[in-house]
Amino acid sequence: MTLNEVKIGDKATIAKLLGDGAIKRRIMDMGLVKGTEVEVVKVAPAGDPIELAVRGYSLSIRKDEAAMVEVK
Repeated sequence: MTLNEVKIGDKATIAKLLGDGAIKRRIMDMGLVKGTEVEVVKVAPAGDPIELAVRGYSLSIRKDEAAMVEVK
């Protein structure tokens, strides 16, 4: 399952980051690293972006970036 498939209000733990190079590094720089718990707070009406609660702050990421984050 990937982060863009998690329902609003559900929590998940990051299991693996997909992708290479700069995109993977950007996702990690936002605090999305293996073992981190995230909660999906809101999804825009068009489905992009997705608002997350992670490590005590709110983070908005694009749907294609969320698809690169495997969760359990």
